[in-house]
Amino acid sequence: MIQRHHKLAILVEGAIGQRASKMALGVLRYSPNEVVAAIDSTHGGQSTDDAMGAARRVPIVATLEEARELGADVLVLGISPPGGRIPEDWMPVMDRAVSLGFSLANGLHTLLAPRYPQLAEGQFVWDIRKEPQGLGVCMGDARHLKNRRLLTVGTDVAIGKMTAGLEIWSELRARGRQASFVATGQIGMTIMGSGIPLDAIRVDYAAHSVEREVLAARDSEWVLIEGQGSLANPGSTATLPLLRGSMPTDLVLCHRLGMTHLQVAKEVPVMPLMELARIVQDVASMSGLYPRPVLRGICLNTSPEPDAAKAELALQSLEQETGVVTVDPIRFGVSRLVDQLLSV
Repeated sequence: MIQRHHKLAILVEGAIGQRASKMALGVLRYSPNEVVAAIDSTHGGQSTDDAMGAARRVPIVATLEEARELGADVLVLGISPPGGRIPEDWMPVMDRAVSLGFSLANGLHTLLAPRYPQLAEGQFVWDIRKEPQGLGVCMGDARHLKNRRLLTVGTDVAIGKMTAGLEIWSELRARGRQASFVATGQIGMTIMGSGIPLDAIRVDYAAHSVEREVLAARDSEWVLIEGQGSLANPGSTATLPLLRGSMPTDLVLCHRLGMTHLQVAKEVPVMPLMELARIVQDVASMSGLYPRPVLRGICLNTSPEPDAAKAELALQSLEQETGVVTVDPIRFGVSRLVDQLLSV
C-alpha cells in the first residue's frame, strides 16, 4: 500500500475534464502524500488547478519519464471509467512505468499484480479492488456499539458521498473529536491507505466486510462510513450492505443542484429527496427490528451554479423546503452541519 513517504504521480491520460477523472481529483484534494505530477500527453505544461479545477496545484507533464525526474515513485491510475477496467491502450504504459521503477496503485477491476510477478526491492503493485480475506456473514453486531456512525447516501452514484464524508470527518477532527473514516471504494482507500473495495466483494460477504471495518473503529466517538451507489439507481446494489454492516445512527443525503434524472440511467427521474431519505431509513430499520437512523443533513453540490450568491439561495431554499441543514461541503464548508451533529 501507499505509505506517507511515497511521492505520487497520477495518470489521467485522455480523462482531463471528464467524470472519469474523479480518482485523480479525489487524490489531489485529500491525499496526505506529496503529489509531484499528473500525466497527460495533451496537457503537458499546464497545471491541475487550471486544467482540472483541482484544489491542489500540481504540474501536468506529458511523459512518465518527466514524472520520474520530479521524484515520483508511485504511479496512481487516476481514472474511474464506467465498468472500472483498465483501457487496453494503457497496458504498455503500465509496462513502461514498472520498467522505470514506479510502483503502481491500481483502483480498477483489472488486476495488475499477476502481470508483474517479479519486481525490484521496494517496488509493489497495489490492486485495490481485491476482496479481503476472512470474510463471513454479517450478524448486525454494529447495532450494539455506543458510538455515532454516520453513513453518507445519495440520489445517484458519483454524487459526492465520499467528499461529504471526508469533509465532515476532517471538521470533526479539527474540533478535537475522535473520528474514524471507513473508506469503501478505491478512491477513499487510495487516500486513506485502508478500507474495503465494496464493489469487488461477493454480495454474500459485502455486509460483513463493512461490519468488520466499523467494529474495528469501535473506540472512535464518530465513525464516518463512505457511501456508495444509491438505492434509487437500478444499477447499484451497494447501499444495502452499507446499511446492514454499519447500522448507522445518522445519515447525510447527497445531491447535485439542478439534477432531475440519473446520470447514466437517463430515463430515471431523481426521487424527491425526503422521500428517498425515508425509504433509506425504512430499509435500515426494517420495521423496527434495527435502529432507525436520523437524517441530519443534506450535502448539495452547487457547482452547476457559477454565481455564489445564487448558490447560497439554492441552499437556503432546499433547507426551508426540507427542514434539514443543507450545505455545500466544498464551496461553503460543513461547519453548520457539524454544529448540528454535535448538538444532539
